[in-house]
Amino acid sequence: MPHDHNHHHGHGQHKHAPAHSHGDGHGHDHSHGEGHNHGHGHGHDHSHGGHHHHHGDPNSQGRAFAIAIALNTVFVAIEFGYGFMANSTALMADAGHNLSDVLGLMLAWGAAILARRAPNQRYTYGLRSSSMLAALFNSLLLMAACGAIAWEAVQQLMNPTPVHGLTVSVVAAVGIAVNGFSAWLFMAGAKDDINIRGAYLHLAADAAISLGVLLAGLAVMWTGWTWLDPLVSIAIVVIILVSTWALLREALKLVLAAVPDSVNAPEVARFLRARPGVNDVHDLHIWAMSTTETALTAHLVMPDGHPGDEALDDIAARLKADFSVHHCTLQVEMGTTDHACCLKAP
Repeated sequence: MPHDHNHHHGHGQHKHAPAHSHGDGHGHDHSHGEGHNHGHGHGHDHSHGGHHHHHGDPNSQGRAFAIAIALNTVFVAIEFGYGFMANSTALMADAGHNLSDVLGLMLAWGAAILARRAPNQRYTYGLRSSSMLAALFNSLLLMAACGAIAWEAVQQLMNPTPVHGLTVSVVAAVGIAVNGFSAWLFMAGAKDDINIRGAYLHLAADAAISLGVLLAGLAVMWTGWTWLDPLVSIAIVVIILVSTWALLREALKLVLAAVPDSVNAPEVARFLRARPGVNDVHDLHIWAMSTTETALTAHLVMPDGHPGDEALDDIAARLKADFSVHHCTLQVEMGTTDHACCLKAP
């Protein structure tokens, strides 16, 4: 049970204070030892369990990472060697990009493993947020790879050299198979987890790149236009930049504790204000604990006093079912003093 502790809440026991402190910056304030705490939070329980199932089956994800990393490592070596021999910047650039993929996949895999580490006294939420950092690093890595590919392509355009089209086409065809299969392994997990989506996008982009390189190789064979090879590299870079930009923005938002895109904060506030006995809601904070789990802390002003654990458990269960909030800490106040914390949300 290592988990309970932390997340949510020391609830009933009111320690919640810490509870929210989680470094998120969120709970901050409220440590109020005040009596109200109780409430808190009961949703916890339901949350538990939460963890694991959101990540798709961790074992199958681990297998997907191992297979994709092994296949791509072997392919990078082959592709770079043949690119060098065929004098193709498109192939060498693609090999460099595939290498960044291998590193990105290792990062994403490491984060997926860390995210399942049980919480302890220092990391009371476990290491879930490492998956957000991996998504961020992954997107930055892709951006860097794009810069390197574009630079190579411009050099080749300015100083064209003959390109061996057949070699390029054959190696690129192998690349389509390797990357397409690797991307397929992550397809299922990519919907719910931005970290897995980063790995999936990486691989899908690679398959598209290999297709472009294949077409360029064929065109060079038929026409002898060697400038097509670097031109395709540049087109590939533009495609990757567009998809990576969205991933980078989303990862940055999560790292900066923004409300996840999947949660409608005004709706959550309306839902809480509509609960029986609730006069007002303040200090409502919603943030991502990992790429798949969301946490919430809120003060509920209830002049008639604490509504009982069942009522709070019900709120927590509804938050989980309707808003995908997996861990909530609720503080009940009667409104007799000004509990508002200094972190005012608009």
